[in-house]
Amino acid sequence: MDRARPPVIIRNMGGIGDIKLFASLGEENAKRFAPTLTWRTVPANELVIDMDDASNDVLFVVNGSVRVIHRAADGKQVILGELGPGSMFGEMAAIDGIPRSASVTTLRASQIGSMRGAAFMEVLAAEPEVCRTVLNILVGRIRSLNQQLTEHAYLTAVERLYAELLRLSRPRAGHDGQRSISPPPTQQDLAERIGSRREVVSRALSALEKEALVEKTRGALVLTDPGALNRRISLEGLWVKIDQ
Repeated sequence: MDRARPPVIIRNMGGIGDIKLFASLGEENAKRFAPTLTWRTVPANELVIDMDDASNDVLFVVNGSVRVIHRAADGKQVILGELGPGSMFGEMAAIDGIPRSASVTTLRASQIGSMRGAAFMEVLAAEPEVCRTVLNILVGRIRSLNQQLTEHAYLTAVERLYAELLRLSRPRAGHDGQRSISPPPTQQDLAERIGSRREVVSRALSALEKEALVEKTRGALVLTDPGALNRRISLEGLWVKIDQ
C-alpha cells in the first residue's frame, strides 16, 4: 500500500462545532481550541494514516467513511472496522505516544478534521464531559475487541462469517424478519474481516444460498433467516446482538 500523501490543509473548511465529540464544549474553550483544528477533503481509497507512523494527530470523520486495517508482515490484512460521520480515530497515539497500530483508508471521499495530540489532551483535561465521551468510546471498542477475540477462540471460520454477516446486516424494509447488507461486501472483504481466506467465504456463502438462508439481490445481500445463523453460533455458547 502506498504511503499517505501529504495532506492538503484547508483551515477554514469547517468549524469545531462540526465535530460531534466537541458539541458539549463551552464557548470559551470552543474559541480556544478551534484554531488547533485543520481540515482536508480526502478522495476515496486514499491512505489517511499508516501503520507504524510516528504521528500523533487525532482525526475526526465529518463526512464520508474510513476503514481501519491491520497489515501483517506477509502482506495479509485484517479489517478491524469502519467508521462513519461523527467518528474519531488516532487517539491511541495521542494518549500513549506509541506509533500507529493500524492503517486507515477512505472508503469514499471524506471530510476529515485533524487535531495535534497535545491539543487533544488539553481538551480532555479542560472538558470533563468530552473526556467521559472519549472513555465511553474506548470502552465500546474494547468490548467489541473482546467479542472478536472470543469468536476467534471458539468459532470456526465459517461460524465467524455467520457472526460478521449478522453484525453487518440491517432490517430489510418490507420483509419482516429478514435482514440485508447494502451494498453487499465482496468475498475478499468478508475474508479480511474474519481473518480467513476468500475461498472459505465463497464456499460458505454458496452453501448458505443452497439452504436459502442467503439470497443475492441487486445491490444487497439478504439474510432470509437471521435467527438460523444466530442459532448455529449459539451452539458454541455465543450470540450476536443485532439491531432490531
